[in-house]
Amino acid sequence: MFYHHTGNRGTDHYGNGKKCRRKKITVRALAASACAAVLLAGGIQAARQVSVQQSLAKKVLRFHVRANSDSVSDQILKYQVRDEVAACLQEELIQADSLSESRQIVAASLEEIENTAQGVLDAKGSDYSVKASIGEEWFPQKNYGRFCFPQGKYEALVLEIGSGKGRNWWCVMYPNMCFSGSVYEVDETGKELKEVLDEEEYRQVIKNKDYKVSFKGLNNLVKKVKIRR
Repeated sequence: MFYHHTGNRGTDHYGNGKKCRRKKITVRALAASACAAVLLAGGIQAARQVSVQQSLAKKVLRFHVRANSDSVSDQILKYQVRDEVAACLQEELIQADSLSESRQIVAASLEEIENTAQGVLDAKGSDYSVKASIGEEWFPQKNYGRFCFPQGKYEALVLEIGSGKGRNWWCVMYPNMCFSGSVYEVDETGKELKEVLDEEEYRQVIKNKDYKVSFKGLNNLVKKVKIRR
């Protein structure tokens, strides 16, 4: 008669199963915790971005030019209109000491701005019309040299050429960040911007302050936990 002793093997199998389940639970718990931490960090960064944008919006006047279409000729017209309008306003705007003064100058010059832009179009043989207005516009996140303006609504001078359905051009009219005289040139120093913003606001718009949340840390943590299994 033969006797088969299976008790130890059964116990070992049962014990290993419990250990395996505990490891899986640990992996899931760590992954869930890491995910929650990343989401929390993302929420904090998103809230900070909104706060920065709302603060900036109260201190700047932006410039928005909408091209008729994405064709090469229409895009060239967009830049030609931009440059002429900037030259038209530069002399007066350079004397402005505040956002309200800049706004008044632009609002009082809308007819002159339209006439200047229309003159460019007519001279180039275009039959497009152009409309100038000042109001609140939605802007995507935009980089100007080493500075990054978060997406959101900003007050802006808007020039719409023809249908206005082509690629847009955006910049900051006050404080001047985009023109040197009548020539388009991004101000890398941020000198005028620094005079308008407080220290924290200025620090937040430095380009290397990335608003994006990275999940790389979460992925690495999960990989490490799996390796330990």
